[in-house]
Amino acid sequence: MDYISLDTIPHYTECSPLVAGLGYVLVELRVIPQHGVIRVLAVISHPAGENSIALIGINDCAKVHRALLPRLEVVLNSQDIYMEVTSPGMERVIKNAAEFALFTGHLVRVWDSEVTDWIAGKIVVSDTESVTLEMIRTELVKGAEPSIGAPESKRIPYGRIAKAKLLQM
Repeated sequence: MDYISLDTIPHYTECSPLVAGLGYVLVELRVIPQHGVIRVLAVISHPAGENSIALIGINDCAKVHRALLPRLEVVLNSQDIYMEVTSPGMERVIKNAAEFALFTGHLVRVWDSEVTDWIAGKIVVSDTESVTLEMIRTELVKGAEPSIGAPESKRIPYGRIAKAKLLQM
């Protein structure tokens, strides 16, 4: 999985502070010219650490839409903009490794190409090279008590991650 800084995404730096001022974080921004109209897709969430993926509702999207559309009309110098504002969804596919930082504290599963299996855990920290997960035990033996102790953390370099998906909390 590639790490692409969010600041390098076209128009992200113009829109992100406005969305942050409303109490949200801009997860994804796509600006696509189509047949004389500019199509914009914005994905918003609550700031990292808040168990809030499911809490983004239509009123949140409408609030961001009302604030963001005039900004984009100026930035893109166009009145012909079709814009969608959505939540990340319950089980968002992570498309860019930079998104891990936005979802710190959330559950995720990643396909680790080194172990050729899914690994599930809570995002503890991420940087430009890797993500660290607090592992979830999935192999509990029937009738056995779960082990008690410090949770295991695992650092996974982005180069080993083939796929990643947020999990419902």
